[in-house]
Amino acid sequence: MKIRWFGHACFMLESVVGTKIVTDPFDGSVGYKIPKVEADVVTVSHDHYDHNYVEAVHGDPTIIKAPGEYITCGVSIKGISAFHDEVKGAKRGQNIIFVYEIDGVRVCHVGDLGHLLSKAQVEEIGRVDVLLIPVGGTFTLDAEGAAAVREQLSPKITIPMHFKTPAVSMPIDPVDKFLDKVGGGEFLDSNTLEVTQDDLKGDVNRIVVLKYE
Repeated sequence: MKIRWFGHACFMLESVVGTKIVTDPFDGSVGYKIPKVEADVVTVSHDHYDHNYVEAVHGDPTIIKAPGEYITCGVSIKGISAFHDEVKGAKRGQNIIFVYEIDGVRVCHVGDLGHLLSKAQVEEIGRVDVLLIPVGGTFTLDAEGAAAVREQLSPKITIPMHFKTPAVSMPIDPVDKFLDKVGGGEFLDSNTLEVTQDDLKGDVNRIVVLKYE
């Protein structure tokens, strides 16, 4: 499968047969270019402008924006209830963690998670091969919180998201603070990472920063 980052919390997950899932599409005010993409499915972690601009996605995608278990286009998707802050949603409301099983690879996109996970949430999420996690703080987990959630889920590959770049004016931290917490990572000269089951065999523990293009 391929994981392509468009900026912020927006990715496209593409299976080997071409099924395309877009996560948390943003509108033009975020600062990144709105991607011109078609998709079969769009998932929305919460109803904020920088995560719910489904109009940007072409085609006639299925929109998933509620917790539950779904099977669509041959892909299994689970939505798990969480919160956008550390006070059970009192500040910023609800958030949905999505787990996708694509080509045998389990990808977890935690949306704008604002708290550490409960034991029940960790169990409901289950095995995580690839973790897509916000690290910029202010509105989401900060570097320390993201490092702690990563420890809770023990992914093989971690891809940071929702951090400060030259395209974004939001008051959030750059990715460096997170990398300092976790002992560094690798910067890919691409916005796309390909992952197969073979890539996950053995003692794999990668942190991959994708390049915004």
